[in-house]
Amino acid sequence: MSNFKEIVTKAVIAKGKKTFVSNYTVNPEIEPTTILGCWIINHTFKGEKADDAIKITGTYDVNIWYSCLNDTKTEVVKQTNTYTEELNLPVTNNDTNINEEVIVRSLSQPNCIKAEIKDGKINYVVEQELGVELVGDTKIKIAIDDNEEPWQDLTEKVITDAKEIEKQIDNEVKEDFLDN
Repeated sequence: MSNFKEIVTKAVIAKGKKTFVSNYTVNPEIEPTTILGCWIINHTFKGEKADDAIKITGTYDVNIWYSCLNDTKTEVVKQTNTYTEELNLPVTNNDTNINEEVIVRSLSQPNCIKAEIKDGKINYVVEQELGVELVGDTKIKIAIDDNEEPWQDLTEKVITDAKEIEKQIDNEVKEDFLDN
């Protein structure tokens, strides 16, 4: 017959990921002719629990390199985008946790997947994937075996004195071991 013990520990009680696609428009000072490149840097974000959802806020800088004046000159237009997203995570534990911790990871950094010129403005699309983990207190049950093995009796004498050890070695060494 075994008993059960409950252990209270911190564990991931909810986990999920989501891909976000956002559309933006920037109006450069000089009218663009061709888009040469778009890169995103300085991505920062954080998450916090808001009622039954996880609220993620973040920012990143977008740099769009383009040609202008009939492809005779290049310019870079910069824009900082902020975002707020909410995720509903299914909690695997029904316990109410006061000390929950939200961990947000960027599974796929923000990336410009499309950029086009329309009416002198640049429209671009940014895609990113975020993963969220909610860590909280939870209980686990483990089986305890009542049939613990008994302690083994030790009969060997432990020698701690150096002179006793030398005497024991002298008694056990056979000088005529080659004659056998």
